Amino acid sequence: MNAWAKQQKIKKVKVIPDGSCQFTSGMHMSVGKDNLGFGIRSWRYACIVNNGKIEKWFVEPGKCWDANEDPYGETAPENILEWLKNN
Repeated sequence: MNAWAKQQKIKKVKVIPDGSCQFTSGMHMSVGKDNLGFGIRSWRYACIVNNGKIEKWFVEPGKCWDANEDPYGETAPENILEWLKNN
């Protein structure tokens, strides 16, 4: 993830690599994707965090173990930027 962020020239967003899912599990966002051949992964979500306090959660709908869908919309950058502009 760090290499991806560097390649993308991301500077104002903190990426959090979590290969062992410790952070993800602590956030209660881990899901099994064995049905798709992936094992345990993070459900798609994003947070606005200000001084260590979560101000807003963006979570894709349908979070469950062995979900067949991988939705993308709530966590789209455009959606998050719109929230930031209005709050």
